Amino acid sequence: MKLLIVENIRISLVAIRTHLLRTILTVLIIAVGIMALVGILTAIESIKDSISSNFARMGSNTFSIRNHGMRMHGGERRIDYRNITYNEALAFKERFSFPAVTSISTFGTGGATAKYASKKTNPNINVQGVDENYLITSGYELDYGRNFSARELTNGDNVVLVGSEIVKKLFPQNENPVDKQISLGPKKYKIIGVMKEKGSSMGFSGDKSCMVPVSNLRQFVAGKELSYTINVMVTNALMMDVAIGEATGTFRVIRNVQPGEKNNFEVEKSDNLAQMLLENIQYVTLAATIIGFITLLGAAIGLMNIMLVSVTERTREIGIRKATGATSRMIRNQFLVEAIVIGILGGLLGILFGILIGNVMSIILGSRFVVPWLWIFFGICLCIAVGLVSGIFPAMKAARLDPIEALRYE
Repeated sequence: MKLLIVENIRISLVAIRTHLLRTILTVLIIAVGIMALVGILTAIESIKDSISSNFARMGSNTFSIRNHGMRMHGGERRIDYRNITYNEALAFKERFSFPAVTSISTFGTGGATAKYASKKTNPNINVQGVDENYLITSGYELDYGRNFSARELTNGDNVVLVGSEIVKKLFPQNENPVDKQISLGPKKYKIIGVMKEKGSSMGFSGDKSCMVPVSNLRQFVAGKELSYTINVMVTNALMMDVAIGEATGTFRVIRNVQPGEKNNFEVEKSDNLAQMLLENIQYVTLAATIIGFITLLGAAIGLMNIMLVSVTERTREIGIRKATGATSRMIRNQFLVEAIVIGILGGLLGILFGILIGNVMSIILGSRFVVPWLWIFFGICLCIAVGLVSGIFPAMKAARLDPIEALRYE
């Protein structure tokens, strides 16, 4: 049996070499189908990896308190998810006595332009107001320079921490940016530190951020109503639920939420937010899988058509083989093996291209190179199935040929 399979594979390879152009076209049809499936799913795995790694930097022991961002109705009572004010955030930071690191931050603008001498960035710089603990609770690290001092935070000095991409744009000659003055809008700021490169995730790049003292940002966007976010990093991850409970109780008192009323703010774990994003991506994965299967269906139809042509072209060869003792089963197995070999060749080529194309997303997101082993195994199995489905009808047609009529062909 083993020798028969090896012989069938050998005959298949000879037939493939004999009809090389036709085989190449068939292999490419299958390769495109597998490439679409593996490529899209590899790209999705890259996005998932980027989300997981970015939120992992914040740690599973981090949660944030923020307003909902819109007014909603809760049951019969109207819940007012109003903005969290600076005084409320500051009061929480002072009163929250749980073993944890607490920070206050707010978003100023996402369309600022940073300038230095004759150089300037595109108007897509994010300006945030932060305190001394924000780098710790948000997963940022300083590459060089220093953090804000207590005096700078109290006085609202014009000092700034900048992302690596801003430094590359404004200081292309590897000039040390620390202590240099840049312009953000109408104000000049002294750079005191540069953050380590973080890459981008879901369209947002932390390397295009400028962080100024939170008290300074209040002057920067004077007249604009700001909502502040409170980030809390618990010292002991096992005490996370206890910390969230205490933080919720403390902030309810600060916000004057009466007993029995629902919270007019939200408490979110960092890993919960990541999980929510990953769950949304599952729908994209489903859509991509359906698209890949449709493409493979087209590839299977193409392979079946080419195998039927092959049976017609090799009718005389089949007659000779039957006349010399080959059984119908042997003829059928020969064509089935040939279809499977072509399917596997197309699958391997498609998997290679799919991984390379899919990892373009890894390069864009700055995440690690992804090799989706499960989808590779699934892709190979799929190619074998495509070969079987596409080859079974042509193989049965070849097996049913009458040897006398086949010898008479042509």
